[in-house]
Order: sequence, then C-alpha cells, then structure tokens
Amino acid sequence: MIKAVLFDLDGTFADTAPDLAYALNEVRQERQLPPLPIEAVRVETSNGANALIKLGFGIASDHPDFSPLRERLLFIYRNNIARHTTLFEGMSDLLDVLDQQNYAWGIVTNKPEYLTMPLLEQLGLTQRSGCIVSGDTTAYSKPHPEPLLYASKLLEMEPHQCMYVGDAKRDIEAGIRAGMKTLVATFGYLSPSDEPDQWGADGAVDHPLEILKWI
Repeated sequence: MIKAVLFDLDGTFADTAPDLAYALNEVRQERQLPPLPIEAVRVETSNGANALIKLGFGIASDHPDFSPLRERLLFIYRNNIARHTTLFEGMSDLLDVLDQQNYAWGIVTNKPEYLTMPLLEQLGLTQRSGCIVSGDTTAYSKPHPEPLLYASKLLEMEPHQCMYVGDAKRDIEAGIRAGMKTLVATFGYLSPSDEPDQWGADGAVDHPLEILKWI
C-alpha cells in the first residue's frame, strides 16, 4: 500500500520554466542576442543549467565561455527564483487531499540545495513537506536511487510504500531502482523526442489529481 508520494521539482511539482527562461534571456541580452521563446526553454528546463546554456548559446561544456555563462545564469536565476514560478494547476489541491488523508509527501530533485530551499520557501512549502532532498543532499543524484532511498528513510517509510512522480526518464529509472512505484507526469516538460511509454513506469498522469487513483 502506498503511504507516501514523492515528487520531482522542476516540471512535475512546480512550473519553474518561466523564471529559468527569464534568467537565460537576461544572459542572452547581455550578449546582444534576442530572447528565446518560453516554449523552446520549457522542454530543456528539467535537464538543468548545462542544457540551458547549450540551448541558449550553442556551445559545449568544454567551451571557455560555458562556465562563466552558466554561473551568470544561475546568479540571475537565484535572484529571481520565484518571480513567475507556480505549482502546476491541480497540485495545490492534490497536496490538500494528501494532507487530509494523512499521506506523507516530499520533494526529490536534482536541483542543488541553494536553489531548492529558497524556491520552496517562497512557495511556502518548506515546513509542510515531509522531506526535501536536493541534488547535492546525498553523494549521488538521479538516476541513482540513493536520493529516493534517503527520502524514504526521512519519511520513515519502506521504499515500496512510496510512489515517485517525475517528468524525465532519469526520474523513472531512479524510482524503479529504488523499488518504488513510478508515474510519469505527462503535464511536465517532456520533449517531442521523449518516449515515456518506454521508460518502464507503472503509469502516467495528465493532471496532478490523477495521482490519487494510484494510491
């Protein structure tokens, strides 16, 4: 029986793409480049800052400008971390139901703690969440199962009592390796090349409230 629901953050729990797009376009503007549309940025948001720099500037990680551009992006993002970010439609209602029915819930993300905690604080959710595991909380990040296993320990649950919901292949892989039930959040940041039906998840949901059917 499922007793806890764990969520990926970017593209599953919260729609963070607008603020990441803002930061990326600020850096592009500094380089006299035109802004990218939010749609182009959204599909790369779950893949982190490296993917955004590659998207925004067309350079690989070994390029001498890559690290300075990445640092600038993250600096701007940190200072504008909740300008437009909101929970996905229906997520707040889902959390209310989980709380009312005494299900534990938490966040497991590859986002570093120095970005994760301020964001969740501004969303007013740090005290409400049963656990928050960031990309640098444990020695490994997803798709390694350790962050999810650590989250289950924080919740005092066995892994098989937990369900993990994510919008990327690495989320589902981590959940499976941790021995948890897994759901693909198809309302998240999937790209046209993604094949979520090939990831091995237990199911998929098009809206956060559909998660209730699986617990």
